[in-house]
Amino acid sequence: MAWRYWDVSVAIRDGMVRWPGDPAPKVEQVMWMDRGDMCNVTRLNISVHTATHMDAPRHFVKSGVGIEQADLDALIGPARVVEIHDRLAIRRAELEKLEPKAGERILFKTRNSNVAWAQEEFHEDFVYIADEGAKYLVERGVRTVGVDYLSIGGFKHDTVETHVTILGAGIAVIEGLNLKDVEPGEYELICLPLKIDGSDGAPARVVLRRET
Repeated sequence: MAWRYWDVSVAIRDGMVRWPGDPAPKVEQVMWMDRGDMCNVTRLNISVHTATHMDAPRHFVKSGVGIEQADLDALIGPARVVEIHDRLAIRRAELEKLEPKAGERILFKTRNSNVAWAQEEFHEDFVYIADEGAKYLVERGVRTVGVDYLSIGGFKHDTVETHVTILGAGIAVIEGLNLKDVEPGEYELICLPLKIDGSDGAPARVVLRRET
């Protein structure tokens, strides 16, 4: 069996775009073979919500579990990439046309993948999941959602509400995907967050694959 792979993770780099208020990502080489050290060593200082990452329920739910308890079955398996045409938010009306199914893993491709990630500065007007859309996804029993910028909730609207609705329902949340080169359709999802004890989130490497 042969597979084609799409790495939909955003690379972590020094000073990269971040959510306002989060610490600036710092990627620093502290040992160099070129200067006589025995090996090369890099130090990483970032928020767990940098680049491609997962939110744990604890991020917005006071009694929620940490990322070390992430349900791996929700993060590995069939997934559907869907294209959202609304340029402002992912709302119930458009979601109804997509007919999300119970237990489904859905990744939302929006204009973010072409616009937001191309900017060095934080893009405030990214497409997010409106709380009404979040409530519909909960109603439908969706298992996993992924978005193509830094948050499922908006910067100006539904920041807290959308997170509480989705994380409170136990839906797995993947943020910071780059779906620019991925066509809508069916794939197999592989998402593995770092196992950080008690953390409200973790960076993740996310890959899609399909049989060739």
